[in-house]
Amino acid sequence: MKEHSLPDKIARLLKGGMFPMAYVYPRPWRSTRDLMRRRMRLMHQRAELIAHIHNTLSQYNLPPNTDNLRYAKNRVQFRELFPDTSVQRSIDLDLDRIDFYDDLLSKLEWYLKKTARSIDPNTIIRLKSIHGIGDILSLVMLYEIHDIDRFARVQDFVSYCRLVKCQRESAGKIYGTAGAKIGNAYLRWAFGEAAVLFLRGNPDAKQWLEKKTRKYNKAKALTILAHKLGRAVFYMLKRKTLFDQNKFLALG
Repeated sequence: MKEHSLPDKIARLLKGGMFPMAYVYPRPWRSTRDLMRRRMRLMHQRAELIAHIHNTLSQYNLPPNTDNLRYAKNRVQFRELFPDTSVQRSIDLDLDRIDFYDDLLSKLEWYLKKTARSIDPNTIIRLKSIHGIGDILSLVMLYEIHDIDRFARVQDFVSYCRLVKCQRESAGKIYGTAGAKIGNAYLRWAFGEAAVLFLRGNPDAKQWLEKKTRKYNKAKALTILAHKLGRAVFYMLKRKTLFDQNKFLALG
């Protein structure tokens, strides 16, 4: 019996549909997508600084006023909360670095928004038609999805976004879930954030969430909302339509 070489075996697997082709992200978009991911790492570092200030306030039994850190003019008061000069110096380091990150991120986000408008402004408009999705989330989704037509079914898309759990199955029997890290972590984050922001200033959405919370729990209800938003984005981009919240919430 003739023994086949490795390339020949791979070709046979591809021909039989047993070896799915990987998606090759287009080179012209790749560097900007990587820059978006770099921005997220910078945001995480900024969040760590805010968390450190929050923990320091807790150690000294002070109220957690870290929401005020979003605005530079409110940060001065944090320098005067601690009598210990060493603690003051520690907080100064955090605040100075937050100021630095704010300036850095502001310039970076301006560049990213300008670049996206010149590449695919229509997709940005469609994504931002969803309540709560602004410039940054729409950019993350744009660059991580790239071309919605690479997903044949909505199930493939939500699986890629880590919005569903993979089942471990053998001989028709289900043995729990697996593959929690299969898919795109950046899209999972984006839709998780979108679910939370979708509820802000949106009484109809909050009412929908309360119904789901009574049936499940709040964490599960938010997961369902993120999954539902993922499906909505798939069909919006496929059909080139804007978001219809009434229809979205009416579907249950």
